[in-house]
Amino acid sequence: MFQFIQDQAGLDQVLAQMDQSSVYALDTEFIKVDTLWPKLGVFQINVCGNVYLLDGTTLDLTEFFKRLFAAQQNIFHACGEDIDLIYHYTQQKSLSNVFDTQVGMAFLGHGLQVSYQNALKQMLDVEIEKDQTRSNWLARPLSHEQLLYAANDVHYLVHLGDQIKQELKQKHLLDLALEDCRFMTREIGEETPTALLYQEVGNYRHSRRQLMQLQQLAVWREQIAKALNIPRSFIMKNSTMINLVEKNPKNMFQLSTVKDLRANIIRDHGKMILDLLKFLPDQSEWPLRLARPIRHSSSEVGTKIDAIIQNVVDETSIPKEVLMRKKWMNALYQHVVFHNDEQDLPEFLLGWRYDHLTKPLVELLRQDESYLSRQMKVVD
Repeated sequence: MFQFIQDQAGLDQVLAQMDQSSVYALDTEFIKVDTLWPKLGVFQINVCGNVYLLDGTTLDLTEFFKRLFAAQQNIFHACGEDIDLIYHYTQQKSLSNVFDTQVGMAFLGHGLQVSYQNALKQMLDVEIEKDQTRSNWLARPLSHEQLLYAANDVHYLVHLGDQIKQELKQKHLLDLALEDCRFMTREIGEETPTALLYQEVGNYRHSRRQLMQLQQLAVWREQIAKALNIPRSFIMKNSTMINLVEKNPKNMFQLSTVKDLRANIIRDHGKMILDLLKFLPDQSEWPLRLARPIRHSSSEVGTKIDAIIQNVVDETSIPKEVLMRKKWMNALYQHVVFHNDEQDLPEFLLGWRYDHLTKPLVELLRQDESYLSRQMKVVD
């Protein structure tokens, strides 16, 4: 049913099969418990109907990865972490040939987060066990149960992908789903610039001084996390950083009273943390206050927004949650209030959604600009 490949000779045979086909079903098993970057345990591939489990701890997968980038299509289910791993191992961020069966299921009305297990049950009436999710995939030897679990993750994936693509094609939605997959894999490769990481921690309640402190802490934390390959939360949680700038400790004793700040971090980095809170650049370089989040548009415009979205649902049969996400609507609010460039909108809003949704929604929200601005206003 499957082969576990642990040597380069075995891998060469897999690569030869990959050269005979251009569509692969893929999955990964990895560990990311105490590291920033994932450690690959097993890379599963179904090629030409054969399932191979590639040992991520022993094999040089350079040639394997090259074939993924050159493939006609790579089929995954819930590909986010898999793509992130591929980008890390290859240091490339352009895998644009992905079909994610979870995305396909969402277009067909099964919800945004349908599991692989439920997808198989609903689409193929196949039941599989999912009891090895938290296994140690770096341990050797792997148990038969682990190997079987890993093999099952790609054994049915080609058939599942074919079934979903067939249904999408019948509804004239396949091209739209594939476009969303491309947007998603590009988004996974995007990194927040280090200097802007503080925006993911702070909020509109923080003063410019506190945002400057958060910026310095966030940059320092990022540098340590990457240098030591440890999770950011092992150094300092976001909530701890907020506690730090709100308490603004002046000495080691005060620092030790900050909630959730680890003793070893205080011991090894306490002086640095105090310096980052104390020594700030000139006030002219401090970040501007962050805008308040917009909760909603005015009731009149909100009703019209709902009508536009519902109209597209009726026209296309695409579920509402696939058409518009909360974070995309927030991006539209900010776009209108700050008169930003259209190209700065999320790519999802500039593709097939543009004519259906983005353009009419922007025109409508412009009528609501003063109402939206009042919600975002923050007094310095």
